[in-house]
This record gives sequence, C-alpha cells and structure tokens, in this order.
Amino acid sequence: MLSTIALTQGFTAGPVAAQAVRASAPVMQVMASPAAMTRGGVVPTRKSMNGQISDTAMLVQGGSLRTWSYRSPAVEQVQVVLSTEGRPLDADIELWHGPDNTPCKMRVYVENGLLRPFSAVIETPRGPNTVAIRNIGQIEFPLAADVVAENVDQPSADCTTSAATIQGGALRTYPFDPSVDSVAVLLETDGRPLNARIELLQGPNNNKQVIELYTEDGCDRPFFCVLETPGSGNVVRVVNTAPVEFPMTAGVVPHSINSMMESGAILGGDVVIGGDRM
Repeated sequence: MLSTIALTQGFTAGPVAAQAVRASAPVMQVMASPAAMTRGGVVPTRKSMNGQISDTAMLVQGGSLRTWSYRSPAVEQVQVVLSTEGRPLDADIELWHGPDNTPCKMRVYVENGLLRPFSAVIETPRGPNTVAIRNIGQIEFPLAADVVAENVDQPSADCTTSAATIQGGALRTYPFDPSVDSVAVLLETDGRPLNARIELLQGPNNNKQVIELYTEDGCDRPFFCVLETPGSGNVVRVVNTAPVEFPMTAGVVPHSINSMMESGAILGGDVVIGGDRM
C-alpha cells in the first residue's frame, strides 16, 4: 500500500519505501536532466518501450495516456504532432497548468493519420506545464505522439494580417486550390475564452479532419495549427461555437504550395461535355 501511494504522489518515505517502489513497478515520473532543463527541452514522463528516455515520437496505444512535462520557464510554446500508419486518429489533448487547471484542451479526429498528420502549437506561458495526450480510439488504432519545444512552427505575416472576425455562433469557409499542400490556421480572441470547431472537408459532408478546441484566454493562448490538404476540393470550415458575446478572429491561409501541380485542375478530370477535347 505504501509503495502504491509513493508511486502516485511522486515521493518516497525512506530507503525501505524506495526499495519497495523499485521492486513493485518502475517510477512513472522522469526527472529532467540538467542539460534538458538548460535548453528547455520536453521530457516524457514515461519510459519508451526499450526502457530508454527519448524525446522523439512515442507510441500511444488505444485507450492509454501519455504525458510530457517540462520545468524550464523559458519554454513558452510547444508543438504537438500526432500521426498513425494510415489508420484513423482519435485523441484528446490537454494542457495541465497546476492542480485542477486545464487552460487548453482539444479533441482531434483524423480520417487518415498518415496522409494528414495533426500538428498544432500550444502556448505554455508561466511554466511548468504538462501536455497530456490520450488515445481515445480502440486498441487496434495506436498513434505516434511527439511534443517538441524547439523549432516550433510560427504563423506567417499573411496569416496574421488576413485574420477576420467570426462572431459567436457563426462560421466561415475557406476553399483552396489543388496546388495547396497545407493550410495554416490561426485563432485568437481579445482575451475572452475561445471555443471553436475546425473542419477539413473534401467533398460534401466528408470530414477528413476535425478539431474541437477550448482555450480559457484566446489572447494569452492563441491556437495555431497546420492542416495537410492533399488532393483537390479541400475546404476549411471554422465555426465559433461560443455564444454571440465571444467573437474571435481567424486567419486561414496557404502554408505550403506544390508548384508542380497545375492550378487549373478540374475535379473529376478535364472533360468537355458536348464537344471535342482540344
């Protein structure tokens, strides 16, 4: 009983308890090394399958939870990347800042985690913080999760300047050319809570990716993500699910463009009805 309490609370009551903890189960909390704390790196709070500490992508089985913690106050934002081997992706992402405080959380669904991996930036001011990723899919659908604090994606100047207001309960749609490989999405408020739903559609009512987002302060913790948009007929739909008293601003612009693809492609093929193809 003593070893179980020591394991969950992250401390031991003496050498005897420490030996009992080591004998019963591995320690869940991994302390950051001095080098990692100096460079502001993110340290996973669990060991990998081979028992080694690694800051690379970790496998999260269906129904399980993984957390990443960091102590350095220099880390003000982290990037979360989720992917699969081609299977659907269904996950909950939460930012824990102190006891019983979740300033940011989101529900993510992707039809194909290999073709459209999820990538988002979470603001983490006033550390320490913990990022929790739970795979809420079935056990047959594992996912690979990675949380990094270095070389984080930043919104471009076009994404910031093109931001338009979306009133509470309203929505906006953004169609994109087939040459656009990925789209940058930036959501902000004037300090009020941010509640939004981001959908990537490819065809009528065909959701390829859905993000349900909550942030307690859309100015202190804006949301930025990059959506992969392969193929043609991609439309990004942003819905402000908050009441009318909580407007938000949304900037949705192309992030990367495939210059090799013809911009004038027609969905369904280049066919002329009633005449000869030239």
